Amino acid sequence: MKTTKRLEAALIKLYNAYHNNRLNPEDCTACAVGNILDNHDSWKHLSDQHGSLKLSYVGRVHQNLGRKFNGYSPEEILQIEKLFLDSCGFKTPLCHYNPKPKNPTSNEVLFDGLCNVVELLCKLDGIPYILDYSKLFEQEDGEPVYHLETFLG
Repeated sequence: MKTTKRLEAALIKLYNAYHNNRLNPEDCTACAVGNILDNHDSWKHLSDQHGSLKLSYVGRVHQNLGRKFNGYSPEEILQIEKLFLDSCGFKTPLCHYNPKPKNPTSNEVLFDGLCNVVELLCKLDGIPYILDYSKLFEQEDGEPVYHLETFLG
C-alpha cells in the first residue's frame, strides 16, 4: 500500500513511542502529537485549551499562512490530539476538574488511542485504514476471498 511521507513518518514515531514507553497523553511532548512533532511542545500554543479544536490567535495565523508542522496543519494537529485524548478516556478540553482515566498510560488505553489516531491519519491522507483486518475474514461461497501467505522458518 502506498502511503504519504507524513503518514509514514508519523506511524514510525508513534510505533516507537508506544513500544519504548514514551507515549503519555498527559505530557504534551509525549502525547500523540508531541511524538509526531519530534517531542517538542511548541504546538500547544496552537490552541488556548488542550484538547480543543478551536485555534488560538497563534494557531489561526499559522493556519492562514498555510504553515505545516511535519506535514500537518494546525487544524489537523488539534484534530489528532483531541481524538487521542478522547480515545484515551479524557474529557476534552482538559481541565483539572474534568474526569480522566484511572490509568492513562496503560497499554490498553494507549493502544485504543493509537488505533483511532492511525485511522484519522489515514483518513486525512485519503488512504484506507491500514489496521483494518476485516477483509481477511471476508468469504464468498464459504471460501476466503483473500489469502495470507505463511512463512515457516
